[in-house]
Amino acid sequence: MDADAIPILAAVDGDAEFDATFTAYYPRIARVVARVVGDPGRAEELAVETFLRWWRHRAVRGSDAPGWLYRTAVRLGLDELRRQQRRARYERLMAALQPVPATPQDVHEADDERRRVRFVLARLRRREAALLLLRADGLSYEEVAVAMKLNQASIGTLISRAQRAFRTEYSRRYGTV
Repeated sequence: MDADAIPILAAVDGDAEFDATFTAYYPRIARVVARVVGDPGRAEELAVETFLRWWRHRAVRGSDAPGWLYRTAVRLGLDELRRQQRRARYERLMAALQPVPATPQDVHEADDERRRVRFVLARLRRREAALLLLRADGLSYEEVAVAMKLNQASIGTLISRAQRAFRTEYSRRYGTV
């Protein structure tokens, strides 16, 4: 219920037309909304919201009230249903983006793999290790060539040789890559 509802509730108290209409239609309005949203508790809240809107909208009193109440209740229910679906869709999307927490075993294995890679990089020639590190960091062939002061045309071949040297050293020390 919104903050505006508190003064309205005080004003509604003692309004005979409101009391009679609420008593006559509230259970049916709540059932209609519950069929739409599927949650009886939320349906009751939306039914109350419907009656508060009806009370504020004085032009639909009298014989127009039942139709207006049903129409407004269904619209509120459909809005709520759309809101729930949007939220569920966003939650699914966000859940897909959230990383799965690493287990202690995963953390240990990753640390062990980093240690192995660092050890093998330390065993390679400096130029081979530097080529692999720069390329792994996302630098283009041109950027690697500039950083290493090498001919850009030979970067692909040099990186390929460095990768082969890495695989050979890693396999020799730890088995398969």
